[in-house]
Amino acid sequence: MVNITLPDGSIKNFENPVTPHDIALSISEGLARNTISSIVNGTQVETTTTIDKDATVQLLTWNDSLGKKAFWHSSAHLLAQAILAYFPEAKLTIGPAIENGFYYDVDFGEEVLSEKDFEKIEKKMLENAKKNSSFSLYSVSKEDALSEYKDNIYKQELISNLQDGEITFCKHDDFTDLCRGGHIPSTGIVKAVKILNAAGAYWRGDEKNKQLTRVYAISFPKQKDLTEYLELLEEAKRRDHRKLGKEMGIFAFSEKVGAGLPLWLPKGTILRKKLEDFLSKAQKKGGYEFVMTPHIANVELYKTSGHYEKYGADSFQPIKTPHEGEEFFLKPMNCPHHCEIYKTSQWSYRDLPKRYAEFGTVYRYEQSGELHGLTRVRGFTQDDAHIFCTPDQLMDEFKKVIDLTLYVFNSLGFSDFTTQISLRDPENKQKYIGSDENWEKAENAIITAANEKNLKTVIEYGEAAFYGPKLDFMVKDALGRSWQLGTIQVDYNLPERFELNYIGNDGEKHRPVMIHRAPFGSMERFIAILIENTAGEFPLWLAPNPYILLPISEKFADYAEKVSELLENNDISGEIDARNEKTGKKIRDAEMSKFPFMLIVGENEAANGTVSVRKRGEGDLGEMKLEDFISMFKKEATI
Repeated sequence: MVNITLPDGSIKNFENPVTPHDIALSISEGLARNTISSIVNGTQVETTTTIDKDATVQLLTWNDSLGKKAFWHSSAHLLAQAILAYFPEAKLTIGPAIENGFYYDVDFGEEVLSEKDFEKIEKKMLENAKKNSSFSLYSVSKEDALSEYKDNIYKQELISNLQDGEITFCKHDDFTDLCRGGHIPSTGIVKAVKILNAAGAYWRGDEKNKQLTRVYAISFPKQKDLTEYLELLEEAKRRDHRKLGKEMGIFAFSEKVGAGLPLWLPKGTILRKKLEDFLSKAQKKGGYEFVMTPHIANVELYKTSGHYEKYGADSFQPIKTPHEGEEFFLKPMNCPHHCEIYKTSQWSYRDLPKRYAEFGTVYRYEQSGELHGLTRVRGFTQDDAHIFCTPDQLMDEFKKVIDLTLYVFNSLGFSDFTTQISLRDPENKQKYIGSDENWEKAENAIITAANEKNLKTVIEYGEAAFYGPKLDFMVKDALGRSWQLGTIQVDYNLPERFELNYIGNDGEKHRPVMIHRAPFGSMERFIAILIENTAGEFPLWLAPNPYILLPISEKFADYAEKVSELLENNDISGEIDARNEKTGKKIRDAEMSKFPFMLIVGENEAANGTVSVRKRGEGDLGEMKLEDFISMFKKEATI
């Protein structure tokens, strides 16, 4: 008798060994048709896998994220098979599923893959998919596996790190690949494919290794799904923050300044300042004190905190002083500095919590191939704060930070999110610092706080910071993409490493608990996501320049100046387009720049002391007295 426990807690009994497909069929034929993968005792396996003892089983369809993972991983085999049909000398390496689709890293040798090859590879993938070949996984000895790939150094390297009993091949049709498993039942389920692009990628992500060609693709069980996805991609291109940031004059990059180091232009600086003022006001109400720390620090600071050991390779190389022989680091994070600020005084339990906030710029070395607009940079500003509190205050303080983060998201239109409770990997504790007892307390505090705030949560093991667990806010944007924005972390370990203390009500020294938090995450990344989420159409209160004055000819430039001065006196800043251009062109340019309001002035307006108002998204609102426009503006610009 085999007892199968399903996700809802129900148990199904089978007389003989059973497969996930059999289990699905015992529920309904429709479920059996749609089940493409499964989880057995926590491991993703094929639907043909034999289960001969009691197990917990989850059946996966295309609608499950892990179902998509199996679908896309299987499609990577089809991609590799099709590539070899046209490039038989190519060396295959790895082909995993990713968040949207899959890729395969290939060494094409002397040959070059170009966009003109994409269509024929896609056709070959679909041609092979129609054969409806089953994916068959089987074990191979290490000796045989090495022999099979005697001409492929990449596969040999992968196999050399495995032992007998750990090596499996997957075969479909006439194609075989080194693979751990997790496939759909057969290739016939794949009905639509698209190669998205090809880019350079170093073998195993190491710049010292050979650069391969990473072929990105995506596949679907219906052509309709692919069509909708490609339409979404086009919309994403329209919203791309790199494109809009340039058109709107938000930020720029310079080769002379350096890759990954953004330059904030005047409008971008206004945008950043408005966001900083918005959060600073909320933090002031929440009892935060503002601090500032330098951009460099002695390397000993980061050795004390543990960041040097964990992240030294991802930081810029130390700066050595010419005479004293000291070593300094460009600041990779703010928390060690805030620990040193805490240590400048002896605190009593009556003084706590201490909440230090800083918009602190940090620097981390990212490989050039990983840089991407504002979302992946080498210098970025965190809306950082660190709270030092007693253990009894921890839960209340953590929930207050959740409230602040939710206020930020709601004010900026991010309402669709999940919170990820990021815990340490119980199988690899050496990656983390601190005692099991402190980790248990920190993890329990986050889980309890999230439950008490009724947050929609998922738990991910192995995603914690090296010093403590996290609550990460995974936000969906207007295109349905998920981004990790705000984060809150509980830390018992840095206070120990920095020997922080406070005097308790017993007159003895006690160790505070530290909360790390950043609702935005980083200003650069947050603004990139905000640009794409709004398509550059920021809410009125946040728009860098909320209006532009358009005099219809040079004769009315003076009146435009008077209007601008009056609006400025009412704390409404904007621009004047005084170019000698036709009004139609000025309007089109203003629309491209996403101004919330266009104020057109000519002979009537100058005579009547009015402006003709065009509002983004609504069009012409007609002629208005200035005081009426100001009243309307201030009402709409309220957060």
